[in-house]
Amino acid sequence: MTPWHWQRSRMSRWRVRATWFVLALVAVLYCVFRFSGPAPLETNLLALLPATEANPVAEKAVDQLANALGDRTVFLVSSRDADRAKAAARRFGATLQASGAFASVTAELPPFDLGQIGALYTPHRFGLLTPADRAALAHSSEGAASLRDALMQRIYNPVRGPLATPLADDPFGWLEHWLSDLPLATSNLDLEDNMLVAHRAELTSVLVVTTLHGSAYESRVQRAVLAAASKAETSLRAAWPDASVARAGAVFYAESARRASEREVHLIGMASACGIALLMLWVFRSPRLLLLGFLSTALGIVGALAVTLAVFGKLHLLTLVFGASLIGEAVDYSIQYFVVYLGAPRDWDAHRGARSVRPALAVALATSLLGYAILAWAPFPALKQIACFAMTGICVAFASVMWLLPAMLPAASRQAPKAAQRRLFERAAVLLVRWQRAIGGRRSWAVALVLAAVCAPGWLQLQSDDDIHLLIQRDPVLVAQENQVRDAVGIDNTAQFFVVQGATQETVLRRAETLGAKLDALPAGQSVDGWRSVTQFVPSARRQSEDRALVAQHVFADPAALRATLSQAGFRDAIALAWIDSFSRAGEQPLTVERWLAAPWSKPFAHLWLGAVATNGQRAYAAIVMPQRVTPHNLPALIELARVTEGVAFVDKAAGVSKLFGEYRVDSGMWLGGALLLVLALVVGRYRLRGGIATTLPVLLAVGVTLAAFGYARVPLNLFNCLALMLVLGVGANYAVFLREGCQRDGADLGAVWTGVLLSAATTLLSFGMLGMSAMPALKSFGVTLTLGILVSVLLAPMGMPAGVPKEGRKHA
Repeated sequence: MTPWHWQRSRMSRWRVRATWFVLALVAVLYCVFRFSGPAPLETNLLALLPATEANPVAEKAVDQLANALGDRTVFLVSSRDADRAKAAARRFGATLQASGAFASVTAELPPFDLGQIGALYTPHRFGLLTPADRAALAHSSEGAASLRDALMQRIYNPVRGPLATPLADDPFGWLEHWLSDLPLATSNLDLEDNMLVAHRAELTSVLVVTTLHGSAYESRVQRAVLAAASKAETSLRAAWPDASVARAGAVFYAESARRASEREVHLIGMASACGIALLMLWVFRSPRLLLLGFLSTALGIVGALAVTLAVFGKLHLLTLVFGASLIGEAVDYSIQYFVVYLGAPRDWDAHRGARSVRPALAVALATSLLGYAILAWAPFPALKQIACFAMTGICVAFASVMWLLPAMLPAASRQAPKAAQRRLFERAAVLLVRWQRAIGGRRSWAVALVLAAVCAPGWLQLQSDDDIHLLIQRDPVLVAQENQVRDAVGIDNTAQFFVVQGATQETVLRRAETLGAKLDALPAGQSVDGWRSVTQFVPSARRQSEDRALVAQHVFADPAALRATLSQAGFRDAIALAWIDSFSRAGEQPLTVERWLAAPWSKPFAHLWLGAVATNGQRAYAAIVMPQRVTPHNLPALIELARVTEGVAFVDKAAGVSKLFGEYRVDSGMWLGGALLLVLALVVGRYRLRGGIATTLPVLLAVGVTLAAFGYARVPLNLFNCLALMLVLGVGANYAVFLREGCQRDGADLGAVWTGVLLSAATTLLSFGMLGMSAMPALKSFGVTLTLGILVSVLLAPMGMPAGVPKEGRKHA
């Protein structure tokens, strides 16, 4: 090479290095920028789930309920002594308040004027009747006598509720009855000493409710809440050793999931990196090649992280943990390049070496991209992110091997293999020859038939399980504490409910009333323990008008007789006249949802009203009706009730996701078949029909063996096992491709080629195998399936070697 060409080549290498440095710097700075602000890690487990409802309003209802409960945390302070429990709750609440981690802390309720509730309803009292009062008026046949009896019962009734109304405003008690029927007391808690207290057996529990400064899914909020809660509990145990604290709230689950994912990222990332480093050092005996291999992998991961954050804005937990396992796959491309580098002659050129390995890496990249592309088609946000992350990472790793590594490995730096490496390659060549003779060539189909016969009973024993908990697993300690809180408070979960829609607010209220009547009419075996709806606070305008008309007909039709009845009961004439006149002054204006929502005391129930929603570009309204005590026995009746009631849909998020799991698990069989045909077409285009079939056969058998293993082990298949088989197809096909391409390269050392294939498989197994230890069930399914599938793929890879290679292998050995 002339000095001019040498200088030009050197400048070209520096330009390539500078370009990659700039790109890497931009990606790193972008990631640092995103993580320097609010953490972009998505710890909301519901965000991992797909939209399961055909009705977008139902999805909005799920989100609204999650948001309504997500910014609250609940602590239950318990002791066997009631006074100690209350004192401990006061101390606990004060410590939480002093921490500054919460927007509000409520251990003792502030004085509340119950008259505010009555003040909202009093102007509309003539249109508010309970079902009992409505029936009594409608079936009243005695006129004034009936009214007089009701009036006497009202005057002389010694039992008055907390929402008692003045006789002058409500002489017959209809408003008081209405207020008493309001579902304000929705729990087992009693108000004692301005505290919410539950008594269970010998235990007294006091509720402490807090609200957060921000989202429960922000890392900053989670750390502050956990630190404050831990400090408060430590202080509590020091003062009252017998007191205990149970906690419930989305922030605790989010923090637990984030902490678990970070722990797994560190474990998988460090274990994979260390294992891969040791393997590469043992094979290549070169720290420089090790660093260059990790440089390529690091570029792939940084690029994947930057692109994923730019596209999605958030990084799911599954993506973060799965990304840590991508190290083993991304390093494969550099390993194959280094194998060519070590087996090349002294005058080897780095760029020619990259071109020689490009066909093998391109085919491997295409098959891997195909497997991940199928993940991107699934409707799960987390799987789409994983696909984006992985596809970006392996593309960047491939590009770095093609262009950056040749610029980092000039010809003058190449060294001949060391004696230990030569011995390793020689032994690998001997092993390859013997193994290929056993399973390759004409014996391939016999091996395939034997494996199919062995696997067939396992295929027949395959089972499935599509439970949602395969994706989300909550901390059992937190679940136990949440159940303790629920048992004490006496509330059900809010995962199953009705969504009522209509073109107007009035339509929604009427349909909700119809649904409520049908719920009340359910037979004993299918009944629910009541229900919650906005109509229990705000009846429809039609219902209010009907009630007012009923009162007008049976009470105010004869003002003189009504005045006489009131006077005989002891009402002063001025008061009786004022009440009678108030009926005409009240007018026909009904109580509205807006007026009710404007009242501060309505906030705990505001989630029952979804308000205006957009459906298919049209404005509509929606509300929630929440049944109490949904069981497997009454669930079919509730679903049928929604089906036959206009404008009503039953929402069961967990069941919807599980059903979707099952549908896509079944569909994944067709996806896998289609992907297999695409891989076959890809390799046939490269190796012709016979060579393409031989190259595809190992991974096809690997999929079959993996499925049979699950059948024999009686491990139910889930969607994530089936999707992992796509990756087995995409990644497992690489080994037969690498081996076949190595066999076809001129002057290639087959021992080095086989060593490189085994090393690539080992690094991938090391990374993906770590996923099998994940606490996340979805990733564990991925890990176990990938480990078994990839292991079988690499063991059967010699089936794809071209004919006549054993002799060459012996020669190279």
